[in-house]
Amino acid sequence: MNGEGQLVHIGGYTAQSGGRSSGIVAARRDPGTGALTPLGTVAVTASPSFLTRHPTLPVLYAVNELPDGEISAWRVDADGALDPLGSRSSGGAEPCHLAVTPGGDHLLAANYGSGSVAVFPLDGRGVPGERSDLVVHEGHGPDPERQDGAHAHMVSPGAGRGPILAVDLGTDSVYRYDLDGATGRLVPRAPRVHATPGSGPRHLARHPDGRRCYLVGELDASVTAYAMTDDGALQQRGRVEASERSGHVQPSEIAVAGDGRFLYVANRGVGTVAVFALAGEVPELVAEVDTGGEWPRHFALIGQHLYVADERADMVRVFRRDIDSGLLEAVGEPVPVPSPTCVLP
Repeated sequence: MNGEGQLVHIGGYTAQSGGRSSGIVAARRDPGTGALTPLGTVAVTASPSFLTRHPTLPVLYAVNELPDGEISAWRVDADGALDPLGSRSSGGAEPCHLAVTPGGDHLLAANYGSGSVAVFPLDGRGVPGERSDLVVHEGHGPDPERQDGAHAHMVSPGAGRGPILAVDLGTDSVYRYDLDGATGRLVPRAPRVHATPGSGPRHLARHPDGRRCYLVGELDASVTAYAMTDDGALQQRGRVEASERSGHVQPSEIAVAGDGRFLYVANRGVGTVAVFALAGEVPELVAEVDTGGEWPRHFALIGQHLYVADERADMVRVFRRDIDSGLLEAVGEPVPVPSPTCVLP
């Protein structure tokens, strides 16, 4: 984008999921101040709770987190408007995460409700074709309410020849897959990574060096550090608490800053973002910052700023990030957005 600003899209929960959003919202970002100016709803679609972009094309993808899940594709205009390119059944219930492979030729989606990972080939325009695979996880965890079955929560394609990592909250596992580009099918790479029983892994963050990753446990409020081998095997290095606050802590998003020096974790229930330094083998907490809301569902690191989507407070909060210390400072007033669940730069 030019000096006039950068476009950001925000996903959220609509009435179909008990939310107040009407679809995908566009906003213009001032790179200098970090300020967000909402431009209104640019796509009326059901519960687009997670968004991602094509690596080379002006195409945005959304999950539609419904009992009969869907994924939808949209062409992004220069002013942030979205033109529909088509939608497909996700092959499962409540899809909550999706990602495009680095080469831009396949879209991957995680179905939370039915514990499965779906694959869609993408054509030259980025339009998803008929689903080429659906892998269903099996098993359960020790928490009878949240881990009665498999619940795929994230799918993370590796760069280059690295495997796809699928994080499953219900089975306390990270599954590894290779994608056969010709057939669009997932080939399991054994063994799967067993997280701490009852931890309920939600998302993982890869370090820019490709040698480390960090797994956040939604159910036990933990962050587990792993060393990563060339073939995508994960070797546990240690665990820390996601928050020092008292009360029910339910972490959501986790991300490593682009320079690889700091890790950020959003904590629902206590309404914080925890900042960890990554100088050692295990993350070290340096600060925990109040977001002004109770339920930070997702955040995005964009330039020198961090944008927190608070689902229940109907707002996006902007923080300036100190590059040297990693610390966060709130900027301006909260930006009103109904039921936001994802901020996409």
